[in-house]
Amino acid sequence: MSHAVTLLLGVHAHQPVGNFPEVIEDAHQRCYKPFLETLHAYPDFRFAAHFSGWLLDWLRERHPADMVLLADMVRRGQVELFSSGDTEPVLAAIPHRDRVGQLQVLNDKLADWTGRAPSGAWLTERVWESAVVPALAETGIRYVTVDDYHFFCTGKSAEALDGYFSTEEDGTRLDLFPISEALRYRLPFSPAHEVIGYLESLADQGQAAAIYFDDIEKFGIWPETYDWVYHRGWLKALIEGVLASPKIRTATYAEFHAKQPTSGIVYLPTTSYSEMNEWTLPMPAARTYADFLASEKAAGRGDQHRPFIRGGIWRNFLSRYPEANWMHKRMQALSARLAALPEAPAEMTAALYRAQANDAYWHGLFGGLYLPHLRRAVWNNLIALEAALDGFQPRTSPATVDLDFDGKTEILAHNTALQIALRDDGLAAIHELSSYPLRHNFGDTLRRYHEHYHDKIGHGPSQHHGDGIASAHDIVRFKHPVAAEDIVPDALPRAAFIDELDGTAIDDYRSVAGCPLHFSRASITKSFALDGNRLSVRWQFDGLAGRRFSTVLNLAMPSCDGFLGRYRLADGSFPGGFGQPLTLRDAPVLHLDDGVLGGTVDLTFPIFAEISGSPQQTVSQSEAGFEKIMQAVELRLSWTIPDDHHTLHMHLNIEAHNP
Repeated sequence: MSHAVTLLLGVHAHQPVGNFPEVIEDAHQRCYKPFLETLHAYPDFRFAAHFSGWLLDWLRERHPADMVLLADMVRRGQVELFSSGDTEPVLAAIPHRDRVGQLQVLNDKLADWTGRAPSGAWLTERVWESAVVPALAETGIRYVTVDDYHFFCTGKSAEALDGYFSTEEDGTRLDLFPISEALRYRLPFSPAHEVIGYLESLADQGQAAAIYFDDIEKFGIWPETYDWVYHRGWLKALIEGVLASPKIRTATYAEFHAKQPTSGIVYLPTTSYSEMNEWTLPMPAARTYADFLASEKAAGRGDQHRPFIRGGIWRNFLSRYPEANWMHKRMQALSARLAALPEAPAEMTAALYRAQANDAYWHGLFGGLYLPHLRRAVWNNLIALEAALDGFQPRTSPATVDLDFDGKTEILAHNTALQIALRDDGLAAIHELSSYPLRHNFGDTLRRYHEHYHDKIGHGPSQHHGDGIASAHDIVRFKHPVAAEDIVPDALPRAAFIDELDGTAIDDYRSVAGCPLHFSRASITKSFALDGNRLSVRWQFDGLAGRRFSTVLNLAMPSCDGFLGRYRLADGSFPGGFGQPLTLRDAPVLHLDDGVLGGTVDLTFPIFAEISGSPQQTVSQSEAGFEKIMQAVELRLSWTIPDDHHTLHMHLNIEAHNP
């Protein structure tokens, strides 16, 4: 009798916390629903599935009949459900107490729903750090899946990776299944018969297992895949081909794990999948890394040397993007405050966990950090949690701390309505402007960065040859026209109240000792004050008569360039939307109405201002192509200083709309 290889096939389903409902609904109709319906018709085809807890809740509420199919497959032994952190955090990036809590929430959710507690877990973005082992083991997880690349970095060969290995941290054991990159790149892009042939060749080589675990969104959501996988019958052909082959059997990970011994001890380096290791690098290191990989591949040494050319690690995103780092450190600080409570209310814990969802903290092929609505979801939860904590544990204001470890002191001042965060970096600008009633951070902007993939702009689409369909790695697409000026990186952060004198940014303010909300430089003193929902800014000018002074506000408005965001003048007229240019002379007031926010930002100027406004946009890549994304409204407010001893002040009011 010929040897049979065991196909361990797993799919991972996740949608970011805060994603648009219509996007999730489309994903369900084009992917989750047809995938489950197809597999339900083949009870002998065993596989594993991971649905992040947040997505599972959404689907069970809105599509209970489809989720019954999944639960039915679990109960009949066809499907093994994997756990993870409930909101899909990168476990390595959150405190140990939250790792345990996040895992336990989804473990309990799955056990209560199906009657079966999970033994395996999906590691978000396959980010491996050995520090996560204790939390996984403590919550009953016996094994996880990571990329074969992780193992190659230890010197293992592909031929040796046909089972699971064991590792330990401080004597605590966890088993590791290596996901095959060869299968990840074949499913579902190669024709089904070619995949079957490849699996049978592994059987002929005596391999015990073929291990696959990857995004289910490849089976219907990625470009071209819905027609290919379902209408043209790729998935059915694969299933039927596997079931008909005497050389291939299917099993759940739990079944294989119970019958097969470990292949031995292994210690993995801190890493993720190889593409992620490239995405974490800033320019110009990212270009150097990519060029070196390309030269090695051209020389025929790519596969041989790639494990030793590792790039960066996931946490590099926090040092690369200050905006991600600020969110992360705010989350960590609030987690510590919550943990200090004698008993944490459930909704406060849930808000913390939602703020730990990974998607908004990083950026690669997928939008992530570049998508304002995902960052906004993190901030919604952070601000809601902070407001609730302040009800239990009032804070002093102002407070000074280097929260983000950048060597610059932050000054945080708050009342029950607003919080501002200033940084003693010379700009005397506001980096966070949060409204507690609206649960929104108007400082949640993103500067333009020079990204490695910007080098592809102008090269046009690459060619895909052969049968099957192109993967997202093959094609350069454009959702929007992109010009050279659209990718010029910003020299300064996108903060609020960045001052200019005669068109040159002022970057030499210093905080006044004993007055945390006061800053000075030669000839200018600047101060901030909070009063309810009003922020007041005051400048005192000395010896600058006739000079041109401007202050620049970058304000994150949730409507972005949508139709619910527009400017309103004192006479009630609407000069345009946030996505349009704005030019005003001698304006006493400017209102920013935002229907998505459910609120208005009112700017008032005792001395009439000249105002220019424009949408601040960034260019990012996604599986659908290059796109321009509006990050903030950029407003430049300008005055000519009338005399040598002059005081200028303005007010920013944040009002919620009446329900």
